Amino acid sequence: MYILILTIGLGRSSRSPNIQTTGDVHKAELMLRRIRGTNNVQDELADLVEASSESNSNAQHGFLNLLQRRYRPELVMAFAIPFFQQVTGINVVAFYAPVLFRTVGFGESGSLMSTLVTGIVGTASTFLSMLVVDRIGRKTLFLVGGLQMLVSQVIIGVIIMVAEVREGVIGEGYGYAVVVLVCVYVAGFGWSWGPLGWLVPSEIFPLEIRSAAQSVTVAVSFVFTFAVAQSVPPMLCKLRAGVFFFYGGWVMVMTVAVQLFLPETKNVPIEKVAGLWEKHWFWGKLTRKRDTQGTTSVSN
Repeated sequence: MYILILTIGLGRSSRSPNIQTTGDVHKAELMLRRIRGTNNVQDELADLVEASSESNSNAQHGFLNLLQRRYRPELVMAFAIPFFQQVTGINVVAFYAPVLFRTVGFGESGSLMSTLVTGIVGTASTFLSMLVVDRIGRKTLFLVGGLQMLVSQVIIGVIIMVAEVREGVIGEGYGYAVVVLVCVYVAGFGWSWGPLGWLVPSEIFPLEIRSAAQSVTVAVSFVFTFAVAQSVPPMLCKLRAGVFFFYGGWVMVMTVAVQLFLPETKNVPIEKVAGLWEKHWFWGKLTRKRDTQGTTSVSN
């Protein structure tokens, strides 16, 4: 179903003005007029043409450019964002939810139903994120979602530690509490690290290194998806409730890191986002001078 929806959506979508400028400037202008709802797009079109020209001149050496000092912030984020996304602990729920719910006292049918409920909660929260992300900003969602995941994971860990265990399961009341908290946790992930773990990397890389940086992001995500999936079963056996404290600790680290080191990209055109790094309190020391004219939102 997801593949069908994606295929239909791609078939109905048009190429972006950034891509169009590499072929036909007139088509890019028409696309901008359609997107912006105005005919006054000449300044933005000129920026797109200039950015695309620079991108084409450097595109042949994307991976080498990514290793340069001036692109150090992008390189760090290309590794950090997908790594953080995977160590939120979401795969504990995604891969092993039925096992988890049977552990807290649900039968086979009950555990499968609880898994379905958490899946619906995650999907709904992702759609909610799509509706509000351009209004309240990426970093706000990261903060709210991070705090939500942290609190719910800590409470789940405490419940599993203190609950009375009989024949390998905890009491029914505790079990229902765990299900509710898992839903809260999944919702927090669904409107923060779930979608934003893919959205933000698509926004923070300049055109000349975007392909290379996105490749790194996807590769790191796949590597740590595999690593986390393989490590969860032995961790559940040895750490038990400690698994939730372990991933909760990572959630705390990533929430602080995002607030300190990731610039806000809300309302910033893609061709202007490179200037955010130069204005950042930390990364500005490492980056080259970049054109920041027209940047409409900079948040450190």
